[in-house]
Amino acid sequence: MTRLVLIGGGVATTATATGLREAGFDGDIVLVADEPHLPYERPPLSKEFLAGTFTHADFQVNQESWYRDNEVELLLGTRAEGIEVAERRVSLSDGRSLTYDALVLGTGVRARTLPGFGGDRVHVVRTIADSTRLAQRLAPGCHLAILGAGFIGCEVAAVAAARGVRVTIFDPNPLPLARVLGPEIGSAMIGIHGDHGVDIRTGEVVTDMTETGSGIVLRTRDGELVECDELLVGIGSVPNVELAAEAGLEVDGGILTDQYGRTSVPDVYAIGDVAERFHPAHGRRVRVEHHETAMRHGANLARNLLGEPEPFTEEHFFWTHQYEHNVQSLGQFTGEGTPVARGSVEERSFSVFSLLNGRIRAMVALDRPRDVLQARKLMAVPHEITEEQLADEGFQLKSLLPQKAGARRSEVRR
Repeated sequence: MTRLVLIGGGVATTATATGLREAGFDGDIVLVADEPHLPYERPPLSKEFLAGTFTHADFQVNQESWYRDNEVELLLGTRAEGIEVAERRVSLSDGRSLTYDALVLGTGVRARTLPGFGGDRVHVVRTIADSTRLAQRLAPGCHLAILGAGFIGCEVAAVAAARGVRVTIFDPNPLPLARVLGPEIGSAMIGIHGDHGVDIRTGEVVTDMTETGSGIVLRTRDGELVECDELLVGIGSVPNVELAAEAGLEVDGGILTDQYGRTSVPDVYAIGDVAERFHPAHGRRVRVEHHETAMRHGANLARNLLGEPEPFTEEHFFWTHQYEHNVQSLGQFTGEGTPVARGSVEERSFSVFSLLNGRIRAMVALDRPRDVLQARKLMAVPHEITEEQLADEGFQLKSLLPQKAGARRSEVRR
């Protein structure tokens, strides 16, 4: 491999480029990104950047000088419009084309939209431009309605409420975030947002909207009319698989890959949010839309491209902070395990573990970073733990970690 082309301006592709250069790869690297900005991390878009405490420079993956010093060619504001796999060629929106020895697709996802919900007062949050536009509208005293009590909806609500904005969230589910994080977190988040004046209306569906001269009127399934000034649609995302599908790659909810990131076409790889990758530990494909997974996935692919094949098997980790609270999660809640709680749900300091066959398969924690740190180490090694041990706050999870030989000898001497 002497020429690598990366499509996408997120952390997955930039982590691949960084890993290659740090390992000594001296071939050509070209990174194509459709946004005009240097590649950046997306989590701050619905938090610090929206709140005005971060500028773009604060969440760039690398400074501009890094690309220059490491001879990574950036083609910003440029779309990849077609892939000719037989000729190993990518056609670009500016009329140029690039040949490659290896091609990496990190095309990510886009915000899901709703038919009939559009206009100047309707927002999504996926890009710097999206977040900038929304931030300009969040004036104190205005009313922001949000469709969807997922991560984006709840994070934007927290920022808006702190800015003196009146916020109403509509979600058809009985609890926010419960589908992916469980009912304990969902109940806690309703209370936390309620403490800050946010009205979360669960079990309610908004069926249509009308934009007036002064705002928006929403109609619920029950016929209620709700007036607001701005509307955020935060109902999930859609993987950007069109480029891959048109080139003949196998797609099914994402771009299909094996555990090494390889797609169905030789020398074409997919990473990050768009990749539906095989996970050996789970025996099935998974697709994860979280920052740290994308970053680690890119670093793993760099090693694979350099001839050091290593399956990407890490359990995914993500977090969200809202107001003074922090939620962290490890692994995937599949519904198969037994939920075990540690700490106090009432006091909003707890962890919930998914226990299957004596092993922790996943966990979520509210303001319990120590639990997360210990569980993360434990989940990476074989272990056996009981429900009683997990529920006991006095039981140290780290006590189940394999001891080093020196530590065992010290125990024997004592």
